[in-house]
Amino acid sequence: MRRRFTRLSAWAGSLLVVLALAGRGLAHSGGLRGVAPESLSVPTWLFLATGGGVVGASFLLASFVTDRTFLRRLDTWRGPALDVGRVARLVARVVGVAALVLVLATGLLAGSVTPLDPVRNAATLMVWVGWWGVFVASTYLVGDAWPALNPFRTVAQLLPSLDRSYPRQLGSWPAVGGILGLVFVEVVTPLADDPRLLAGVVAGYGVSTVAGAVVFGPTTWFETADPLSRLARAYGRIAPVRRSDGRLTLRLPGSGASSAAWVTGRDDAALVVAVVFATTYDGFVGTDLWQAVARPFVLAGVPPLLLYVGLLVVGFALFHGSLLAAGRLARQSAETFLTADALVRRFAPSLLAIAAGYHLAHTVGTTLALLPTTLVVVAAPFGPPAAPPTLVVPDWFAGVGIVAVLAGHLLAVWIAHTAAYDLFPDRLQAVRSQYGITAVMVVFTMVALWIVTTPGGAPPYL
Repeated sequence: MRRRFTRLSAWAGSLLVVLALAGRGLAHSGGLRGVAPESLSVPTWLFLATGGGVVGASFLLASFVTDRTFLRRLDTWRGPALDVGRVARLVARVVGVAALVLVLATGLLAGSVTPLDPVRNAATLMVWVGWWGVFVASTYLVGDAWPALNPFRTVAQLLPSLDRSYPRQLGSWPAVGGILGLVFVEVVTPLADDPRLLAGVVAGYGVSTVAGAVVFGPTTWFETADPLSRLARAYGRIAPVRRSDGRLTLRLPGSGASSAAWVTGRDDAALVVAVVFATTYDGFVGTDLWQAVARPFVLAGVPPLLLYVGLLVVGFALFHGSLLAAGRLARQSAETFLTADALVRRFAPSLLAIAAGYHLAHTVGTTLALLPTTLVVVAAPFGPPAAPPTLVVPDWFAGVGIVAVLAGHLLAVWIAHTAAYDLFPDRLQAVRSQYGITAVMVVFTMVALWIVTTPGGAPPYL
């Protein structure tokens, strides 16, 4: 057991040394993305070590909370329920479809009827600021409203369905591949700069996902295989508002993620990893470290696109492998008969809080800066291409991203702690079972902080 723990610690330490020596880099940006923070006034290694130490210390503090009754009460606490009427659901569907039509119209007509400039085009602003920045953040800060707003689901429900049996072996893997595929397309193509290309991708995605819903039925498809629906649903697990059977219920943040009911196999655990890795990949490709790693291969004649594919595959494999290693270590350290896969399924949802914190840190600056622009442009999408206002984000606001990352990781520690005490009858056994997942969280914290605290830049060699 000690040798396994030492190996995992050595692997984590090696990665941290690489990041510390890399120093400052360039976070991914282009078009609408990226608000460059100020330089750090302390050594990078010290800053990253401090962030990882905060997560480690939070694990130690959480270990003192051993009252199972108290933990269960927090995890199952629910506030008053609010019924969502049919009118509200109908309005949400109309708004979703109208937004999709506007994105397609203003994107496809860019350069003729609507502005080609992405900062003046409603399509790019609605997708990157309105959907990716504001709405996705609302799924974990408030609750998942995507089932009601999803225009593709609304369209699919109006069409006849073949109701074919969905292959059980596929599980959530189409959603995993879809999330990774979408972030790959976003990185290697100028989606944030070309409204027409963006509208074409949105249209292509819509056709493919509606086709899947027609074949397998809207409910099965959007709750199992659709990437955007599964992404929003995963983020909604840590939100304080839960939507079920047409009712909204208040709960404590993160309590929905600690449930053992929704991560039922390796595919669901891989989906959680994909959600965490997607934003990390998007940020890492603009760093000086990636540029330095890719340069010898580019000079040797390797196609840059192939390098980005390799980074996607290898990076996801490392993230997924670290979670599997945490499960094996949990089985050894807790001395339990539970399988490593079972432990992975219970601890994997805690990583969603990490993904949420990093997403907020990655997007909040750009979203706030362009929110006035978005409101003006969307109000008159076919109007004259006047220069709309932008919000000046103060330098100190870079600290908000750091706070978001740390807050997400602290919540992740608490979710894992709650799951461990629900899983194991012995208190010391519950604490020991968290060694592996805590080590993974420390590494993820430092990686996220390193990326968030570097200035922005476009992916090189594309």
